[in-house]
Amino acid sequence: MNIGYDAKRYFHNRSGLGNYSRDLVRILSTHYPENNYLLYTPKKIDFEPTDNVRARFPTDTLRNRIFPSFWRSRTIVNDLKKDGVQIFHGLSGEIPFQLRQAGIASVVTIHDLIFLRHPELYKAIDRSIYTRKFRYAVQEANRIVAISQQTKRDIVHFFGIPETHIEVIYQGCHPSFKTFKSTDELQRVRDKYRLPNTFVLNVGSIEPRKNAFQVVKAIEQLDIPLVIVGKQTRYAEEIRKYLVEKRMQHRVLFPTVESMDDLSAIYKLASVFVYPSTYEGFGIPIIEALYAGTPVITSNSGVFPEAAGPFSYFIDPTNVEEIAHAIQSVLSSTSMQDEMIHQGIAFAQQFNDEALAAKWMDCYKQLQRG
Repeated sequence: MNIGYDAKRYFHNRSGLGNYSRDLVRILSTHYPENNYLLYTPKKIDFEPTDNVRARFPTDTLRNRIFPSFWRSRTIVNDLKKDGVQIFHGLSGEIPFQLRQAGIASVVTIHDLIFLRHPELYKAIDRSIYTRKFRYAVQEANRIVAISQQTKRDIVHFFGIPETHIEVIYQGCHPSFKTFKSTDELQRVRDKYRLPNTFVLNVGSIEPRKNAFQVVKAIEQLDIPLVIVGKQTRYAEEIRKYLVEKRMQHRVLFPTVESMDDLSAIYKLASVFVYPSTYEGFGIPIIEALYAGTPVITSNSGVFPEAAGPFSYFIDPTNVEEIAHAIQSVLSSTSMQDEMIHQGIAFAQQFNDEALAAKWMDCYKQLQRG
């Protein structure tokens, strides 16, 4: 089977959608090596192909060179036909025009509809563009895959797509989070980033809807430091100013983490992971924490109970006192920690590579059968 992918973010996005794209192609090419996986990207890059994974670039025409976005949305179909692609997978809510007319089956992954659920976070022009692209994708794709039941409900609500047309296939996470970490390796990472012996961890883009500020306020009265890992933003600067005002700057660290191996070790070293986001399509950091064997405190609505499982600790993400109480409760009870760790690891097994690859291949085969 020849399977094509919209790989713009596979190559040019180092977090979120990029990680999703790379993990998906990795697990499929590993567990189903008999297929060809073709990665279509508008910008030429250095890429070492394997027997079954290759990068594909626009046919070298003047229009494609000047308007790469036009190629990605329209003339890419000519290249897909030339390469004998049978299924095209839009990895980030988009598919090209005219796939049906070209006889190419399509599937689109929808991660979230946050631009519709929280329109105040986006400019009007961006909302309009995203809405148009996503609506076309869910109406025209042969199969829609949501990364969570929450996202599936949003697709039904905002676009009126029947539930029967939408399948839920969860995300996995980088294999580093599933590998054993030796005591020496953990100590190396602790020393490298100057991490304290015990600490609260928060991971993710540092932006208002993820509520890192609430975690900072929650630890004010607690005797434990906080480590925040994420892209630095204006919101992060607001947090830093608050820390200076409260003379807390020595209690909150913002390390720049160099690799997934280091990040997975930091999760393992953390005493508790706190993720009080108000909205996510899924919440990969939660899965990373579960695999790392770190107790999870997260939001009590939306996708979070679905991603974190029944043995995580759920809170109102806007309630500082509730977050502080949750942190204190987990840290003060060894038995609670042990159960959260053991049950969390067990719950995370549904996100293993083998299980996810099998679901994706079944989806593709159904498309191929028509």
